[in-house]
Amino acid sequence: MKKHTPFSISPDHPAFPGHFPGTPIVPGVVLLDKVLHALSSEIGLTVTDWQISSVKFLNPLTPGESASLEYEQLANGSIKFEVLCPHNNNQRQIVIGSLSAKVKA
Repeated sequence: MKKHTPFSISPDHPAFPGHFPGTPIVPGVVLLDKVLHALSSEIGLTVTDWQISSVKFLNPLTPGESASLEYEQLANGSIKFEVLCPHNNNQRQIVIGSLSAKVKA
């Protein structure tokens, strides 16, 4: 069962002046940070407990634009996620990926 968490990145985020001046977009690392923190909060792990298996950035997200993290936990324990943004009565994919909890020694 898919779960979702709505979010946006504030236009006053410190990454925007340099990414990119005049035409700011949310840096991939900021999006991944948002994904990891949201999943950590939902699932009860710390941010450093995750291992990213794959990630693909498909479209830009602009400052203040509404987005939603959608994810599901698979039978093998890994998590498949995507960040979506409303666009012309559809959902535009921003990021897709998968991750899993790190195996602790």
